[in-house]
Amino acid sequence: MTVAFTHAGCVTTQGKSPEPSAVSPAKASGNPQAVPVLGVQVIKSYPHDPHAFTQGLEYYDGYLYESTGRSGQSTLRRSILETGTILKSVSLPPQYFGEGLTIFRGKIYQLTWLSKMGFIYDVRTFRQVAEFHYESEGWGLTHDEASLILSDGSNKLQFIDPTSFKVTRTLEVYAGNEAVTNLNELEYMNGEILANVWHSSRIARIDPRSGQVLAWIDLSSVVTRTKHEPEEVLNGIAYDTKRRRLFVTGKDWAEILEIKIAASPNER
Repeated sequence: MTVAFTHAGCVTTQGKSPEPSAVSPAKASGNPQAVPVLGVQVIKSYPHDPHAFTQGLEYYDGYLYESTGRSGQSTLRRSILETGTILKSVSLPPQYFGEGLTIFRGKIYQLTWLSKMGFIYDVRTFRQVAEFHYESEGWGLTHDEASLILSDGSNKLQFIDPTSFKVTRTLEVYAGNEAVTNLNELEYMNGEILANVWHSSRIARIDPRSGQVLAWIDLSSVVTRTKHEPEEVLNGIAYDTKRRRLFVTGKDWAEILEIKIAASPNER
């Protein structure tokens, strides 16, 4: 009997190797073997709700903001990083599966998976102030100086005008000459887009102009710190721009980890 796992943005089959399927042949320039792989060092561990099915993560103005998934259990929440204490939380209507999140110009933008609808909240009160629509599935969300950036599980990132919500640009992501699919949670850091690759222990560092993967961040040492169920995958990237701290977590993980990325493939 074939058993299928239904997950935010994708359906996979038990026994199928997800990591190789995240990279599929396509026409582009370059050599995928030339993409450097960078290790990480864990700086500190912080407590995290082990029942939070993390879909979106952001550090903003001293607090951690999180979007959690699962129909009937999806939430938007603000918490204290150091203690894990949840200061404020709102539940999505039960028909919605919460997905990626970003904070842009004083508002929280939260995606849902299959509903093609996102919600906009006041960042202070969590009062919903508007809705927006998109044509694809919703997986991850971040922003640059001008646009929201949305992933939908393919190798494409959509740049969306935050006023009209029209797609202004589509960026295809490649590692050398191979398309990188299953792009999930996103974070914009120092002029690059970081992307979790669903069911992978790697984060892609993406050039927002060319779509090329500049480097892989290898988090296999982080993933294996604790035993996880098959769907409790790495997902969640947040960057503290003021103190230059990078945080990662996963679905139903009991910790959020501050990490330092190696400067070169040979650095330990």
